[in-house]
Amino acid sequence: MKVLVVGSGGREHAICWKLKQSPKVTGLFCAPGNGGIAQLAQCVDVKATDVDGMVKWAKENAMDFVVVAPDDPLALGMVDALEEAGIPAFGPRANAAVIEASKAFSKELMKKYHIPTARYETFTQLDKALDYIGEQGAPIVVKADGLALGKGVVVAATVDEAKTAAREMMEDKKFGQSGSTVVIEECMTGPEVTVLAFADGEHVYPMPASQDHKRAYDGNRGPNTGGMGAISPPPQYTPEIAQRCVDEIFLPTIAALKAEGRPFQGVLYFGLMLTPDGPKVVEYNARFGDPECQAVLSLLDSDLMDIFTACREGTLDQLDLRWKDSAACCLVLASGGYPLDYRKGFPISGLEEAGKSAVVFHAGTAEKDGQIVTSGGRVLGVTALGDTLEQAIDNAYAAAKPISFTDMHFRTDIGRAF
Repeated sequence: MKVLVVGSGGREHAICWKLKQSPKVTGLFCAPGNGGIAQLAQCVDVKATDVDGMVKWAKENAMDFVVVAPDDPLALGMVDALEEAGIPAFGPRANAAVIEASKAFSKELMKKYHIPTARYETFTQLDKALDYIGEQGAPIVVKADGLALGKGVVVAATVDEAKTAAREMMEDKKFGQSGSTVVIEECMTGPEVTVLAFADGEHVYPMPASQDHKRAYDGNRGPNTGGMGAISPPPQYTPEIAQRCVDEIFLPTIAALKAEGRPFQGVLYFGLMLTPDGPKVVEYNARFGDPECQAVLSLLDSDLMDIFTACREGTLDQLDLRWKDSAACCLVLASGGYPLDYRKGFPISGLEEAGKSAVVFHAGTAEKDGQIVTSGGRVLGVTALGDTLEQAIDNAYAAAKPISFTDMHFRTDIGRAF
C-alpha cells in the first residue's frame, strides 16, 4: 500500500516510524513532513491545511490510504474530502472532529449524556463572561471554544487573571475566531492523565494511559505549551480507575457521538482529571496527542496499519492488539523562549549518538545543506523505554545528553513532577 501521512510534527514522525515497520506499507509519504521524517518517508510540499491540494496530490499519485493526523485538517473536513474522492482515510469526519474543534459542543454533549466533567457556562459576550467570573471567584478555568494549538486554556489562580484571559480571547482575539466563544468552568483538582483510544464508530480500544507535562518549566511552572514531555503508563492510573473510565466515559462518549449521527472513527483523546469524586473529562481531542503519541506508540507491538484499517472498516473488535510490557518516556527538547518568541535555524548535533539508545522523533526540524537544523518551538522528542517508569525516564535523559543546539531548553523533571 502507498500511504500518505498528513502533518509535520513529532506525532507524525512517530506515526511514520510505526507504519514503516508494517509489511503492508510499500510506499510511505508525508505532507509536509520535517527533517527527521524525510529519513523514513518521501516528504511532499503540501500544507497540512490545504484540503484541496492534499486531495489532488493523493489522487494524482494514486495513494491507497491517507492518515490525517493534525486537528486543523480534521476540523476542515479533509477526511470527508478524501473519502468523497474515493481515497480511504484514517481520522474522524468533520462532524465528529467537532468534539475537539468546539469545546462548547463537547461540554453540551457531556451534559446531555451524563458524562462526568466540570461544571461550566458558555459565553459569547465579554461583559457576561466577566460578571460570571466575578460571581464564581477563583481558581477558575477559561477556555477558548475553538482550536488554539493546545494553548487556549488558562487555569486562573485569581479573578483578575481570569478576566484578563477572557479579554485577551474575546476582545483582543489572541486566538482569532477560536476565542469568540469561551467556556468558563470550575477548577477541578487531582492528577491529569491522557488516554488515547482507537475507535471505529462503535467499538473503542483504549491504549496505555499517558501523562503530558504542559508547563514550560520545572515544577509545573511557566506558560502552557503543546507539551514538554510525556510518560506511559502513569502510576496513578490504576486498573480500577481504568475500568471506571471505560464504563463511565469512553463507551458513553462513543455511543453519544453515534447517537448524534456523528460516528467517530480514528483516535479519540480523553484528557482526564482523577478528582476526589472520580475520573472526569477535562477535554477531548480528535487525534493522537503530541507528545503522548510518541511515548504510547513506542509501546505498540501490533501492526499500526492493521489498526488504522480496522478503525475505518468497523472491525476494531476483531483485532488482538499487543503492547510491550515496558514503560516509556518522551523528553521534549525545545527552542529557548518557547512557547513565546524563539529563534530558528540552529544546527543540531548529537542525533546519531542519541539514536543508539533511544528513538529521536523530530518535531520542529528541517534539513539545510545536508545538516538538520531547528525550525520550530518543540524541536525533538527523545523517547526511551525501560522495564520500569523510573528506568525509562533515566534512559531518556541519558540518551538526550549528546544532543545540543543553540538555546536548547528542556525540563529536568519529566515523569517526576506529580
